[in-house]
Amino acid sequence: MLRQLVSKRLFTQRTQILPRFYHEKVIDHFNNPRNVGSFDKNDPTVGTGLVGAPACGDVMKLQIKVDDTTGEIIDARFKTFGCGSAIASSSVATEWVKGKQMEEVMTIKNTEIAKHLSLPPVKLHCSMLAEDAIKAAVKDYQTKRAKSNVDSEAEPAVQAAKA
Repeated sequence: MLRQLVSKRLFTQRTQILPRFYHEKVIDHFNNPRNVGSFDKNDPTVGTGLVGAPACGDVMKLQIKVDDTTGEIIDARFKTFGCGSAIASSSVATEWVKGKQMEEVMTIKNTEIAKHLSLPPVKLHCSMLAEDAIKAAVKDYQTKRAKSNVDSEAEPAVQAAKA
């Protein structure tokens, strides 16, 4: 009898589920995500960063739209498949990059995003994805721009060769 009582009590204590709480900023960005959507990836003024974390299954696509003359990021969009922290990190990242120069957004660190959202250590990979997505989007834009500059410089030579 005593053994059953002790066993039942230990089982109950072991299976008690403790609630986990997200910070109010994570909940806000999860329930009301900013800048959800996408741009045409073939647009030369759009840079696309697609990153993922195989360990947890989170996938994040972040896109920036850049003013070619000023180099300012005029808009940003994201689509994320993942937990609330991943969605919140994406949402915050899009807010932070808008209106800034590309050199400036390259200095955004995952630790700043994590601190802003008060992410627990187990969710830091979400802010790391956001930082990686920003860098990948900038790199994609720069690659497109370099390619279009090479193409535009080569065009007069091609037309001269045709003549």
